[in-house]
Amino acid sequence: MSLSEHAPLVCDVLVIGSGAGGLSTAVTARKHGLDVVVVEKEEHFGGTTAFSGGVLWIPGNPHAVAQGITDTRDAARLYLKTETGNFYREDAIECFLDNGPRMLDFFERETEVKFVASAYPDYHPDLPGGVDIGRSVVAAPYDARGLGGEMNRLKPPLATITFIGMMFNSSNNELKHFFNATRSLTSALYVAKRLANHLKDLLLYRRGVQVTSGNALAARLAKSAFDCGIAIRTGTAAEKLIVKDGAVTGAVVKDASGTQRITARRGVVLACGGFPHDEARLAGIYPHRRRGGAHVSPTPEGNTGDGIRLAETVGGQFEARFPDAAAWMPVSKVPLGNGRFGVFPHLVDRYKPGVIAVNRHGRRFTNEANSYHDVGAAMIADSEGEGETVAWLVCDHATLRKYGLGFAKPAPVPTSLYTRTGYLLKGRTLADLARAAGIDAAGLEETVRTYNVGAVKGEDPAFHRGSTAFNRYLGDPDHKPNPTVAPIDQGPFYAVKIFMGDLGTFDGLSTDPLGRVLDTNAAPIAGLYAVGNDAASIMGGNYPGAGITLGPIMTSGYVTGRYLAGISAH
Repeated sequence: MSLSEHAPLVCDVLVIGSGAGGLSTAVTARKHGLDVVVVEKEEHFGGTTAFSGGVLWIPGNPHAVAQGITDTRDAARLYLKTETGNFYREDAIECFLDNGPRMLDFFERETEVKFVASAYPDYHPDLPGGVDIGRSVVAAPYDARGLGGEMNRLKPPLATITFIGMMFNSSNNELKHFFNATRSLTSALYVAKRLANHLKDLLLYRRGVQVTSGNALAARLAKSAFDCGIAIRTGTAAEKLIVKDGAVTGAVVKDASGTQRITARRGVVLACGGFPHDEARLAGIYPHRRRGGAHVSPTPEGNTGDGIRLAETVGGQFEARFPDAAAWMPVSKVPLGNGRFGVFPHLVDRYKPGVIAVNRHGRRFTNEANSYHDVGAAMIADSEGEGETVAWLVCDHATLRKYGLGFAKPAPVPTSLYTRTGYLLKGRTLADLARAAGIDAAGLEETVRTYNVGAVKGEDPAFHRGSTAFNRYLGDPDHKPNPTVAPIDQGPFYAVKIFMGDLGTFDGLSTDPLGRVLDTNAAPIAGLYAVGNDAASIMGGNYPGAGITLGPIMTSGYVTGRYLAGISAH
């Protein structure tokens, strides 16, 4: 078939992108009677959602209410005002607080999407309006065989955070079994059963089918789309928006066999995952890129800013407005051979007792048990004036064997698997380790000596590690008196070099609370909408809690889908 032979297609809504933003919009619109087409340029559906933790931050969510957890809308509003500061958008925040619980109720009642309560505290629970529990929910695990013949089109989870492709939630008790497998018969039996079932799935299906976290959310959203008759056209890129009489009326898309014009009677929705791999835009916005340093994002490589560029061609407004343009994530490079590397996001190890982060001078620069975004922002600030934005996570032998470090797994996996590739650096003494890492030996020795004085008592006078509920949440509850603090004193010593990455962008297109893309005069562009990371975050470039991307993203998809169907957001 030649490039000119695809017949034109007419629908009510064209959604460009298949992550949580795109699919929540699509399913909502379809459930309200609209004809919806979803196109995705990558060969798999799921977008960044499929790589994520699958957590949604929704104040007043029904799971918290059912558990009797006390929270108020006023407290959530105060917390968001504190977190967003000068970027507080009252109309957008009120719309989110109104519709977040409604969105959860709708999806759990009407679709395959299901959630369970999470014990995550807010990331800054000590700030006004912050809480220690109740605002986050996580996607319920899912058997991907429920997708039938579509299962192989589900984007696999990020390989570096699985164990031979097996997934588990970082925030539940399952990880504890893996850490204790060599010290507890109960844990050993649990791990053996999980591994046996997973290996059987690999033999039968060539992938893990018991999916969790964001992979479960992506699978559940896709299943919901298929159930209501929405076809997700993967391998199909949007090349151009169609404009008629000043309104966006569709798009030209291209797949392996040709191009096609799709007319959308109600609107086109951009949900392309933001711009974490748009190198030109990053070089002008990210501070560490502006000064010549590397940026290593674990997000899907297809998130190259397509939606933002499409909107700009028809007058959409993009502003680099936030001090922190993205959800920063410290990452390490995992050697894969032949000059290739994978990306490992440091989601869990930084919280464990006996792990600290130091700069090239061997000095600590932050509370390592703060959120990844806060630690990333501290890395960027600490490296100002230097060409490279990097740090090193450091621990001793006992800590490595108990918890692992980054991609390096704990006992009984041999450390040599990681030291011989250069991923895990090793030194008989701290000075040896410093020389191997290229950091200042005297500085590292002094830092560890000073840190250990407090650490033997479970204290961290320099950065108050373990002082908040969130600090302690991903620590080791069995380590007393502080689940996040232990001395570093049993050689040999180890380090992993970490770089700056992101979990998605915060800057984006200007939109109103209904998802309508605004032009440079702040007027809506008829027929054009943006959800997910293509739209500027309502969080003002901050990261208040677990799920502050997916919570607003799915809520905005729900609001936009209803608006396209002619239903008010109130």
